[in-house]
Amino acid sequence: MSASSASNINSSIFILTGFPGLEQYYPWFSVPFSLIYAVVFLGNCLVLHVVHTEPSLHEPMFYFLAMLALTDLFMGLSTALTVLGTMWGLSQEIGLDACISQTYFVHGLSFMESGVLLAMAFDRFIAICNPLRYTSILTNSRIVYFMVTILTRSSLSILPVIIRLKFFPYCRPHILSHSFCLHQDLLRLACSDIRFNSFYALALVICTLLLDAVLILLSYVFILHTVLAIASQKERFKALETCVSHLCAVLVFYIPIIGLTMVHRFGKHLSPLVHVLMGNIYILFPPMMNPIIYSVKTQQIRSRMKKWFSLKM
Repeated sequence: MSASSASNINSSIFILTGFPGLEQYYPWFSVPFSLIYAVVFLGNCLVLHVVHTEPSLHEPMFYFLAMLALTDLFMGLSTALTVLGTMWGLSQEIGLDACISQTYFVHGLSFMESGVLLAMAFDRFIAICNPLRYTSILTNSRIVYFMVTILTRSSLSILPVIIRLKFFPYCRPHILSHSFCLHQDLLRLACSDIRFNSFYALALVICTLLLDAVLILLSYVFILHTVLAIASQKERFKALETCVSHLCAVLVFYIPIIGLTMVHRFGKHLSPLVHVLMGNIYILFPPMMNPIIYSVKTQQIRSRMKKWFSLKM
């Protein structure tokens, strides 16, 4: 082992990875990445602004949408510095404490987004299956309770494995697989007993992401059963149309997570470029697409944005 490698292993500095073998193209890659982050920040800020300023959008569905936009905004903020710093060639180094903090926010915000999508599915379930009791069930106090529960679950459940990362010895070369930090990436570099972290993380994924996905699926089974019982085809279409935005958001969130999990678990033989690409899709695709989906598919937000932009012209 060379002196430089030994120094790297013994230090608390980790090296972020952009696209291995394509370093000469980073100046070109930085342009689309910068545009994507601009869409993430501007799109989600615009959704938050519209929901806040438009009285007609002060409804449970749009409160949950505002929380989704806030989650996506913080996901962008938590990764922008390292991703754009790597693409712009500013720095590919990150300290252990900063890396652990970023790991906490990336995974915590993923759990939060899953919880928000579940709450939105419950909102659609009540609105379609029990519309007469919608306002009495989804009261402001109950919505606040849901939001606090989602925040508490996502911020506290992940702490045990995050805290342990601080005390692991990292004796393998400190080269990460992505331009941001992930729990499984740090475990790969640790030279210690990581069984607790591995089993706890698996249990956490099952009890949060997988359970949320199953409950969302069940809610749509009940929604579909109710909609098919409606006599009028026009009314059936109208009821299903209110779910399109949420269904798209669910797919946009879960498909990258499933893809990244499959790549990390079973794609050891794949090119590092596949790992990097799936990682970037995982952190950037949902925050970028959600404001676009809801701006295009939600009539209230679309009309409010048209009105707002027409006044600016």
